[in-house]
Amino acid sequence: MANYENIMDANSRRTPSERRELAKKAGKASGRARRRKADFRKTLSMLLTAEIDNEDWKPVLESLGVECTLESALLMAQIKEAMNGNTKAAYFVAQYAGQSDQTVADDEEQKIRTDRAKRARDQEVGNDDNQDENIKNFLDAMRPTQEEMDDLFGSENEGEDDAEETEEAGEI
Repeated sequence: MANYENIMDANSRRTPSERRELAKKAGKASGRARRRKADFRKTLSMLLTAEIDNEDWKPVLESLGVECTLESALLMAQIKEAMNGNTKAAYFVAQYAGQSDQTVADDEEQKIRTDRAKRARDQEVGNDDNQDENIKNFLDAMRPTQEEMDDLFGSENEGEDDAEETEEAGEI
């Protein structure tokens, strides 16, 4: 059966020098893949910014005041397809126009998860940089301002004032 336990057992049986050699090979392969991806992005960027002389697209792009590049022609073609009812093209245009379906709540949730992971890592490593901030926040919570106290206990005090007013009115 092929599962994680088989791989884990195989790695635990290797000597440190064997693991080091495998890690070295993996690192080199990772570097090659990273360079290949970077070269691909650079080549794609060069190709997309190349000027075009297409009789169909050049007049349209020039009339819109847009550079006549392959990139703008591709985007214009996607917009045209979206206008013809192609939903995938419409999704593509919306996505690259910054109209993502990711909400602000999703972004905040991601930030919270990232902060939690960072704090957990810092605790594990023993990083005390955030310790002072945590202590300060705790002490601030222990010394609330008068405004915070009024907000917290305001409704209880209002009832006491009414009782005192009733008592005073009875004395008259």
